[in-house]
Amino acid sequence: MYETILLPYDGSEGASEVLHHASEIAHWADATIRVLYVADTTRDSVTVVEGHAVDVLEREGEDIVDEAAKTLDTLGVSHETDVVQGNPAPTIVEYAEQYEQDLIVMPTHGREGISRYLMGSVSEKVVRLSPVPVLTVRMRPDETLVFPYERILVPTDGSAAATHAAERTLSLAATLGATVHAISVVDDSALGPDVRSTKAGKENERAATDAVETVASAAEERGIEKVVSHVEHGAPVEAILDCIESNDVHAVGMGTTGRRGTDRILLGSVAEKTVRSAPVPVLTITESA
Repeated sequence: MYETILLPYDGSEGASEVLHHASEIAHWADATIRVLYVADTTRDSVTVVEGHAVDVLEREGEDIVDEAAKTLDTLGVSHETDVVQGNPAPTIVEYAEQYEQDLIVMPTHGREGISRYLMGSVSEKVVRLSPVPVLTVRMRPDETLVFPYERILVPTDGSAAATHAAERTLSLAATLGATVHAISVVDDSALGPDVRSTKAGKENERAATDAVETVASAAEERGIEKVVSHVEHGAPVEAILDCIESNDVHAVGMGTTGRRGTDRILLGSVAEKTVRSAPVPVLTITESA
């Protein structure tokens, strides 16, 4: 499923945890990890050493990816390393496309100053822009990563992009033998008490039910034995987070519509907010993936 995995890396504690998680995926998929450090050209990092201009961040990056390579050697994972200069988010996306990477794995936060390009805002930009699937991992001290994923949540709104992402996520779930939780959230907060709103509410409920049934049917066609359907009411992100917690979900797979230049995300801002707040890895997939 994944032959090449791109790992933007800065060597921080959180990034190190993600390195180990990516290595587990690589072991399972028999994939090669490419560790990438982006020397941020938007920062003033150039200095002069013995009369020669030296990019301090680039030199630091070489040390960081070398340490990552040593770890991957110890873990027995096939790997490559690279250090490039550029504006981090678009550089990561362009790099993944240029070198035909199958998956980008990156943490959604890092230490201030050291991992600026790995902080949430940049990870979210990569999610918006990347035609390559992105697995984002928010690491905090009280959170743990589990692989293989035994329970995978698939949020859907029934749209073409969400359905495409669900199909890709279901392929992963089938290969892992995971339980699938399909969820569609009826956001009826804007509906009033009048008759039109009541009718609209019923239509929204029907659409949500159809959406999860579509995912459930697709899961069964792939031989996935355990499928749980959820139709919830309320704020979408809160419902997704509640479902993760109450069902001990290990990962989320959902769709985006990363249109370059507009940075629009499917499901309103639900995908972006889920990436930012979910305590488990979130796999985001565009229609072009």
